[in-house]
Amino acid sequence: MQETILILTNSIGGLYNFRQEVLQALVNDGFRVIISAPYNKKIKVFFAMGCEYVQTQFNIKGTNPLDELKLARRYRQIIRLYRPVVVLSYTIKPNLYGGLACRWCKVPQLANVTGLGTAVENSGWMQRLTISLYRFCMRNTRLFFFQNRSNYEFFKKHKLIKHDYELIPGSGVNLYYHHFQEYPSDSIIRFLFLSRIFREKGIDEYLEAAEILHQRYPSCEFHVVGGGSMSYKQRFEELVQRGVIVYHGRQLDVRPFYKMVHCTVLPSFYPEGMSNVLLESCAAGRPIITTQRPGCGEAVDDGVNGFVVRPQDVADLVRQMEKFILLSHNEKKQMGLNARKKVEREFDRNIVVDAYLKAVKNIVSQ
Repeated sequence: MQETILILTNSIGGLYNFRQEVLQALVNDGFRVIISAPYNKKIKVFFAMGCEYVQTQFNIKGTNPLDELKLARRYRQIIRLYRPVVVLSYTIKPNLYGGLACRWCKVPQLANVTGLGTAVENSGWMQRLTISLYRFCMRNTRLFFFQNRSNYEFFKKHKLIKHDYELIPGSGVNLYYHHFQEYPSDSIIRFLFLSRIFREKGIDEYLEAAEILHQRYPSCEFHVVGGGSMSYKQRFEELVQRGVIVYHGRQLDVRPFYKMVHCTVLPSFYPEGMSNVLLESCAAGRPIITTQRPGCGEAVDDGVNGFVVRPQDVADLVRQMEKFILLSHNEKKQMGLNARKKVEREFDRNIVVDAYLKAVKNIVSQ
């Protein structure tokens, strides 16, 4: 009889983009893999892989305590029905309420901390509430996977780790899908901001820097890829009309955009788990400009594969982008080569796959 592994997440899209290889490896090893998440048509990819699916609908941003309790009860119902040998959870709500359900059902949980969010970062009642939830719901979590040291230090400081933990390189990057691409040879320098469009990702700083640098270097191009807040619609339209930015909207395949640009810019001040955009850009052989914030700083070696910028500092962002513009073509190209070498060495997704297989087998064998 196949042993069952239950996957809890808030997004099928996240599994599709960053965790297919882990699930495929589990299926290949003979496990029955069941995914529980809100519905997304990409689930068909996992059906073809051999996974099963049970729907769990919930509001990712909701804070109604009754709804949160319903989610924990839903997870308990699923665990009792399918009797998994281990539950793998991703993102905050599946980690918390999946952890509570695992505690009720006495099933080991392996939780991936993909980021803590702004509510946890700043001291106050919201941080205290969230810490209390982690402490109560994840008391029996067998293993924590942390994507950066900052998140681990936070859990350690607040005594939230009762059993084992391991640091992994985010979700890693698929080095075959995000393959190395030859560096552009043309003289028009193109920058890329690729992210969900919201303030904490540094979009305001990027747009302001683009306006300043467009005046100094009219031939440079400033591209934006991503969907999100409608609050930026009017500003985007204005900047596009003036020729300051090129806005491409949300894109399913981002590889052509890495290919055409010389540098990716992500001035994020959001507490990331690990920025997949930065890892993918480096894999394509493109230098990066980003902050030292958790989940961003791990991807950049200042002056080697890119430049570090201070968070929420437009003047510093302009300086670092201008510094990049003034590099010779060969210096830019070498930064791109260094970026590819860094992800090959430190962020290969196979590192993450191997860590999961080892952890699951250790739990199952006990």
